[in-house]
Amino acid sequence: MAYITPVNGDVQPVFALDVQNGPVAASASTAATPVQPAGPKLDFFRAVANTTVVSQQGVQEYVANVINAIQQTATIAMYQVDGTVLSFATYPTGAFANATTNTSAAVFLAAANITYTGYQLDSCTSVGFKLST
Repeated sequence: MAYITPVNGDVQPVFALDVQNGPVAASASTAATPVQPAGPKLDFFRAVANTTVVSQQGVQEYVANVINAIQQTATIAMYQVDGTVLSFATYPTGAFANATTNTSAAVFLAAANITYTGYQLDSCTSVGFKLST
């Protein structure tokens, strides 16, 4: 089988969308350098509602209105509804951060907790995305 010896290029990342410091030198270490060629870096939030919201996923129902409220501040890359748990991945990162106290979950909860009869978000964490079971 034929083989061509490469004369240029290296094994450094081709994309470094989360790092805006220019190209990475071939001699530099890429340890602790995030590379996300699939899209932007995401923040993850998990909110728990007071009751199941599975039946509220239609047009202009509770879940749609929560999504619209969140997207006033950030873009939702993906979301998951599983019983009382709503999980969201948003960008840009830090959109819900409170710079003075770094309480992004509380800021997210305040933005997402809309007024809707019989439904509300009771708590929120920024620890990850809950996949359905």
